[in-house]
Amino acid sequence: MKHEIISRRVYELKDGEPGCRVLVDRLWPRGVRREALGDFRWAKGLAPSPELRRWFGHAEERFDAFAGLYRAELDHNPEARAFAAETAAILERQDVLLLYAAKSPACNHAVVLKTWLLEQMKGGSDHA
Repeated sequence: MKHEIISRRVYELKDGEPGCRVLVDRLWPRGVRREALGDFRWAKGLAPSPELRRWFGHAEERFDAFAGLYRAELDHNPEARAFAAETAAILERQDVLLLYAAKSPACNHAVVLKTWLLEQMKGGSDHA
């Protein structure tokens, strides 16, 4: 792997920042114009289910439980498995930017998704 997966708050994305941009939120981020993202992919299907997202509510005390439940969703999501394979190929050429709107850089689904993707590329996970 020549490049890296970077989780980046969509509001902190810099103009011209290199990398394959992937918005991983199910809902469009408030106040962001599509043009501001440049060339990007919107991967709604990688986001947590609406029920899980609502339950989590970005409450830090629920993060560990949320992470486990979200990982289980990813393990059973064919779109996520396909995205993991695509990401491995993209990383040979450029960074992958996982864009999210949550306020906390440590307590959000993109953090979990990044870890899950890296585990998939290393040959799988204990959670499958």
